[in-house]
Amino acid sequence: MKLVVRRIALVATLIPLLGCDVFGQPPAGGAKIRKPSIADTVRANVYADNSFVLYINGELVAVDSIKFIPHNVVSVDILPAYPMTIAVMALDNADLKTGMEYANTNIGDGGFILKFGDGTVTNASWKAKKFSWGPIDGDAKNPRVENIPIPENWYAVDFDDSSWGYAKEYTEAEVDPKQPYFDADFQGAKFIWTDDVRLDNAVIFRHVVAAPPDGKQRPDFRNLTNLVPDGPGPGGKRPPGKRPPGGPKK
Repeated sequence: MKLVVRRIALVATLIPLLGCDVFGQPPAGGAKIRKPSIADTVRANVYADNSFVLYINGELVAVDSIKFIPHNVVSVDILPAYPMTIAVMALDNADLKTGMEYANTNIGDGGFILKFGDGTVTNASWKAKKFSWGPIDGDAKNPRVENIPIPENWYAVDFDDSSWGYAKEYTEAEVDPKQPYFDADFQGAKFIWTDDVRLDNAVIFRHVVAAPPDGKQRPDFRNLTNLVPDGPGPGGKRPPGKRPPGGPKK
């Protein structure tokens, strides 16, 4: 698990530096596409007990900035592109050797919920698999954990999760979310985890959104770095006489 955490931190550091290309194909027939604007984005609200890492179409999109308490809602704007592959690693705050928390005095629990502005929500149709669990058999007197290796490409669009099971839905009462959850829009979404919300500590979820759930068709901007766009989207133009910061004076 330590290796996984280090790898996540390394990826988060390198992606902005490398300027990694995005996944996607050019528009059909060589048609041009305009530059996107913030109006093309949708809001993603994510809440985890206790933390998460979120990938969309193979790209790192969000990392929970607070790994334990207080529980927080992470809200980011995303440019959806369909089919949209969502991959999440969700972690309970469990000791890597005992599976317990609070100085090995308590067995914690998990819980994850997500909603996108296009209507994408978490529910029992998501794939789910545990990779670390414990204390085995709930034995808090002699706690120990079991782990299986986490695939390096678990977040990739072409990762094969066909052998995985499905997530289990949990109620708000079972997860007991804290206040930030109630301030955000999660209507229609369900809390999910694997079969054991108490003992399963590291879980990966995967889900493919074939088409916009709200029925709204949106441009696919994934290959924009390899195209010459027509121009900025709505609201993307600068006011007359204005120049970008550091631009040449006329």
